[in-house]
Amino acid sequence: MQIDVRAADRLRAKTPLDLAPVLAAITEAARDSELDLGKLRVVCDWVQYRQNFRSVADIRRIMPGALQANGGDSYEIAVDLRRATGVEDLAGELKAAIARIGNAGQYLEDWRTGSESVIWSFNGLYWNALGLWEQATGREYEQALPGGETDARNTEMARDLILKLFKIWDDLGARKALPEDLHVLELGVGNGNQAKVWLDEFRKLDRENHRDYYSRLHYLMADYSPHVLERARQNVKEHAARCSSLVMDARVPTQTLGFLRSKAFLVYISNVYDNLPTDEVVRIGGHLYIVQVRAYIPHDAAAEIASSVGIGANELPELVNRLLQLGPELLANAARDRFPGGPYEAVMFWRTVWENVRLEERYVPFEEGLDAYRIAEGISGELLRPIVTAVGDVRMHISNGAASSFLDSLPLLHPFGILQCHDIFVTDASQYQRSFRGPGKYDGSVVNWVNGSILAAVGRRNGYDVEYETFTHRTGSNIMTMIARLQE
Repeated sequence: MQIDVRAADRLRAKTPLDLAPVLAAITEAARDSELDLGKLRVVCDWVQYRQNFRSVADIRRIMPGALQANGGDSYEIAVDLRRATGVEDLAGELKAAIARIGNAGQYLEDWRTGSESVIWSFNGLYWNALGLWEQATGREYEQALPGGETDARNTEMARDLILKLFKIWDDLGARKALPEDLHVLELGVGNGNQAKVWLDEFRKLDRENHRDYYSRLHYLMADYSPHVLERARQNVKEHAARCSSLVMDARVPTQTLGFLRSKAFLVYISNVYDNLPTDEVVRIGGHLYIVQVRAYIPHDAAAEIASSVGIGANELPELVNRLLQLGPELLANAARDRFPGGPYEAVMFWRTVWENVRLEERYVPFEEGLDAYRIAEGISGELLRPIVTAVGDVRMHISNGAASSFLDSLPLLHPFGILQCHDIFVTDASQYQRSFRGPGKYDGSVVNWVNGSILAAVGRRNGYDVEYETFTHRTGSNIMTMIARLQE
């Protein structure tokens, strides 16, 4: 039996994590099970997200590949150390996880890769029906972020970036090569707080430096959520003459913003990539696997939720599917017998379901090899090989949605343009071996760290330099800054 502890920071903390009782519980549960201990792995993570898709203990089937000599299924037991250390009968939790193999609860989907999971339908519903969610919770979505705000809203950071743009424009102007219209694009504008800070500072610096760039500025705000876009428009109304707003899918910006091709001097992105669909790849003993998932609601929770709306637990998946297709408002109108209190009751149903959604996982071999896998349109899975084999056994995000968004944003840049992105990037594959990087739940949405090595490789292959810098404008932040520009 192999035990892998991925909690380096906790083991080196001032009060180190005591693994002895955890290991004793694992030993007891494994010994009493019928699992082949020679084919059993145990992975212990410290799951930082208090809301997530995991139980205290889960079990994952490792399916055999055609080229593996030993044959037969292996298993991986996953333990959340943050919660496990407070469980009186951890061995009992582990035994219950083993007993759940193939019967974890009411399943909401069949097996599929992570980027295709129903959790992303929940994610889309959250942004589309955000106004109703916020009314029910009594708080705006930004308050669910660590510290209650985004790191993007920072005057000093805005000032530094604007001055860099001024330098580019001054140099182009001196050569009479500066276009009349100066385009700036923000993807994932959210509630517009960052846009307001940026535009206020831009106008101020334009006056102080005696430029006339503000009158030539075209600031485009793009977001998936019409609700937050409307809030953003209100936030920047004093700059209305300089701003436009567009609803768009961040994974394929050119579908909506093709008119901006080769014109944007700045594409600015903050905390968007971590909210886009992703698959995960696993390397175990030199073999590569794709992670497949199926969302479920544990039996007890499913029975309670179903009873609250007057249906049987076996009918719950169908009602959840209707929620995802219609949204809470239309669902309440279509099923008034289930939600006599109207949309508010439907939102409460949605919130309770989301709180209880878990992911069962299994590892499936890449039988056809990485070359046959597609990360995104125009990005072959072959790009993964040097990244996933750079370290030993590892599980990492492929960041499919982020890779698609990044690649599709590059054509929008002016030859002297900059793409700047603030997000929770993993910049070294070994970081995945030291801590859990998602998925987690932020309020009603999904969050994963972003595999920065993959985006850097995508950039290089398309003629762009990609650099990562520590975010210096807020102490203790996990945010990194990615900067991409055309290679000289």
